[in-house]
Amino acid sequence: MTAPLLRVDHLAIDIARPGQTPLRIVDDVSFELERGQTLGIVGESGSGKSMLSLALIGLLPRNAVTTGSVRLDGQELLGQGDRALCRVRGQRIGMIFQEPMTALNPGMRVGDQIAEGLVRAKGLSRSAARPRVLELLERVRIPDARRRIDAYPHEMSGGQRQRIGIAIALALEPDILLADEPTTALDVTVQAEILDIVAELVRETGMGLILVSHDLGVIARATERMLVLYAGARLEEGRTAELLRRPANPYTAGLLKAMPRRLPQGERLFTIPGGVPPLTALPPGCRFAPRCEARTEACEAGEPAWRRLDEGHGVRCIRAEAGGVLR
Repeated sequence: MTAPLLRVDHLAIDIARPGQTPLRIVDDVSFELERGQTLGIVGESGSGKSMLSLALIGLLPRNAVTTGSVRLDGQELLGQGDRALCRVRGQRIGMIFQEPMTALNPGMRVGDQIAEGLVRAKGLSRSAARPRVLELLERVRIPDARRRIDAYPHEMSGGQRQRIGIAIALALEPDILLADEPTTALDVTVQAEILDIVAELVRETGMGLILVSHDLGVIARATERMLVLYAGARLEEGRTAELLRRPANPYTAGLLKAMPRRLPQGERLFTIPGGVPPLTALPPGCRFAPRCEARTEACEAGEPAWRRLDEGHGVRCIRAEAGGVLR
């Protein structure tokens, strides 16, 4: 049986704190990604999405301790040194960061920033890399690419800066594109354009995509499979279309009900009460129980175990049944 392109098994991330118990910010997360597959990771702010992303490419803070396994084509990445991880970053896993204005160097021309990976990893001169840079700019739909190649980030719009971030991530033709909230700061029209570009690139290249977002609409538009995180733990995973149609976890159902849509006059959009608990004060039992409309006393007795409902669909909820029905 062929191994998946990326396999994450029981990944946990702890943050060391002097004189205190380490703080667990990601707890027992597992998933797989095949070549050409698209996976969405969704959850509110504070769910651990970005820290999970950084763990995949070894960019966690120095006081972070990881356990579990992250295998790329069968090769273990956890515990590798910077030299080995530098051969993974960009070349095997390209990353689009959340805020392009802070991810880009304001003092470098955008063409030079795209060329940097080609210069360092491929040994090209900047002049030799320039045709490839122009090709990438055109591929991510930067208008008048020959002129814009020498622009600075502040001379470009937010959508154009995000396109530059995508071009940088694609420069070395990675096997996986990891996009961390790539459309957060963009208006709806530009957001749609960015998602279309990413989808087109995935189809053309056959690379895998991991799209991280708090926006279920973005996940629905761009991914085949979906992983739902809450307070550092996975609560549900399965085919995106199925989870959107029949969610088995009340948290997934709540995110779906809260999606913006046209409502009758006078009717208010649904909101999940409360907020994600601080990781220093998680509730007993199910982490979502204090906000859950379907909770019972049994939900507070202990944290639910992860279990499979059917092929390709897993959930962490004692009341979930196959087919997305809550008893």
